[in-house]
Amino acid sequence: MKKQCEPLVPFELILGYGTAHYKMGNGGVFKHKDKVLWQEQAKIKKIVQEESRLKITYLLQSKNIELTAYMDEQENRTRISFVNKPEEINRMWFNLKALPKEHVYGCGECFTDFDLRGKKVRIWVAEHQNLQRIIKKFLGRQILKRKDSHISKFEKYDSYYVQPTFVSSEKYYVHIDTSYYSEFDFRQSDYHSLMIRGIPQEIIIGKEKTFEHLMSNLTALLGRQPELPEWVYNGAILGVQGGTNQMLSQISKIIEKGAKLSGVWCQDWEGVRITAFGKQLMWNWAYDKDLYPSLDRTIIDLEKKGIKFLGYINPFLAVEGSLYQEATKKGYLVKNKKNEDYMVTITTFPAAMIDLTNPYAVEWLKDIIKKNMIEIGLGGWMADFGEYMPTDAILYSGISGEVIHNAWPSLWAKVNREAIEEAGKLGEVFFFTRAGYTETIRYSTMMWNGDQHVDFSLDDGLPSVIPGSLSLSMSGFGLVHSDIGGYTTLFDMKRSKDLFIRWLEMNTFSPIMRNHEGNRPDSNVQIDYDEEVLKVYAKMSNVYYKLKRYVKEVVSENTHRGIPVMRPLFMYYEEERAYKEQYEYLLGKDILVAPVLEKDKKIRSVYLPSDNWVHIWSGKIYTGGIYEIQAPYGCPPVFYRQLSNYHQLFEQLNERTLNTPF
Repeated sequence: MKKQCEPLVPFELILGYGTAHYKMGNGGVFKHKDKVLWQEQAKIKKIVQEESRLKITYLLQSKNIELTAYMDEQENRTRISFVNKPEEINRMWFNLKALPKEHVYGCGECFTDFDLRGKKVRIWVAEHQNLQRIIKKFLGRQILKRKDSHISKFEKYDSYYVQPTFVSSEKYYVHIDTSYYSEFDFRQSDYHSLMIRGIPQEIIIGKEKTFEHLMSNLTALLGRQPELPEWVYNGAILGVQGGTNQMLSQISKIIEKGAKLSGVWCQDWEGVRITAFGKQLMWNWAYDKDLYPSLDRTIIDLEKKGIKFLGYINPFLAVEGSLYQEATKKGYLVKNKKNEDYMVTITTFPAAMIDLTNPYAVEWLKDIIKKNMIEIGLGGWMADFGEYMPTDAILYSGISGEVIHNAWPSLWAKVNREAIEEAGKLGEVFFFTRAGYTETIRYSTMMWNGDQHVDFSLDDGLPSVIPGSLSLSMSGFGLVHSDIGGYTTLFDMKRSKDLFIRWLEMNTFSPIMRNHEGNRPDSNVQIDYDEEVLKVYAKMSNVYYKLKRYVKEVVSENTHRGIPVMRPLFMYYEEERAYKEQYEYLLGKDILVAPVLEKDKKIRSVYLPSDNWVHIWSGKIYTGGIYEIQAPYGCPPVFYRQLSNYHQLFEQLNERTLNTPF
């Protein structure tokens, strides 16, 4: 231990009291108001050494209020635990010393900015997409002629996944153990200010000599995801809707073209609801016998072909469904202040929320997952939502909606994880979540980036996936992928052939290769749009399959060491450009991916950090620098380290040696 347990990063405490008001509108969008009534810097009154830790008494002189904390240091972490929580204090500002050229990352999933220096980040789980934003975007394009490169103000964004955790370029992290609303302010040149609307359980600061060791330290604290099932790496997961006949037809068409498939994902397995937003789902968690008759037998037939069937679930219930009738009779639903089932509007229809603080409701829901999904043979599913907990909800546990709001998606992930474990299927079955908070890291088996727009816009389209994925990685969640082609189609947003192919290329170099037909499938280019799309899909699914040994090893590193699958360039190349790069990434340590992110482009400017890099398609060797790289369809700018232990595997992807049926 250091003398008197000196903290790894100098800090000061400011304490105060305030009142907050929250209002959730339709679609999981929140408005916030906060009034700070008073605040004061806390002075250290007394420090007492108690064995291996310090007991620190802080004093607010004008209020004559004391706050006691314990500080200890072990495993390269400083832990500050708050013992008493005076009712007169419900605001804390934790201010840390910062350096002018320091870079900051993390805070969950940030879609527009990877480096958060100069930003103030709101730590409050919410729907990232909403109709108001989409309308503003549409009008901005139509009236102001805004381009895809336009980015709205950072403070206008919400995120599905937030976390009170950041990582510094100075190789330290800070994590706050709390579920309270927080704001992390990185706008000052000499300090970072972390505000929490309550006194947290702990503040943990970790410091290491390398970024790999730093991520291992962080994930040893917060948790790691298990390895993905072996079958996942055998090819792409085909996203298709429309029932058994449509699914089987698409599978046959794609396999005939030489594609590798590991699974088929049918989000409408439980039925369809047509709304003004598009083709949505009937949230009654049992298979639809009209759309998918004898689904259990169909799944067995698919298994014989080496194809797994995947579905969809979320923590809501359709009021028209049989499960809602059962849940409301048993008292398993979240209530409003009138003790009625709390109905939340999702686009255009109401839905009830299962109370995840009710242990009886949780067991009931897990049994549904085990019997209606796992027992009939589902190999995985999308575990959607988790962002919509209203602050005025009445819960079985008695905890306020405001306090539990951020933790709600973690409870949802836990339900799914426990159902799989109790069925004895962990390692065979997995699920992917959209919403998240701190404990999602230890319960979810994978994230996906949510409902991107079907375009090239920097703030919501294809490019936003990369900073979103990298910020998740630096928050400690190392397994993430996106919907190939995006999801949201409204107004002038319709998926083009060009967008679909470029998204497909990018996701080939990710843990999972899975497409989505979108909310309006008939308006979007799909896999069978034409022969060229089919050909590129087949080729890239073969590339993904050939990378199986490498990607499995990288996923294993995430599981056992906490090193994320998608990594920022600065993790190994501490160059100023690398610290700022947010539209390229490393897949593991050895593959650099620079997707084409502009429409109708066949070339991309690529930054290569100082090393020897081999262009994966041509075999041409490049040193560090900036290059204009040709990128015809099926050949995105991708490079591998010349000294990689996997160089023989990567050489098999050279255009001269790639064994494909074309």
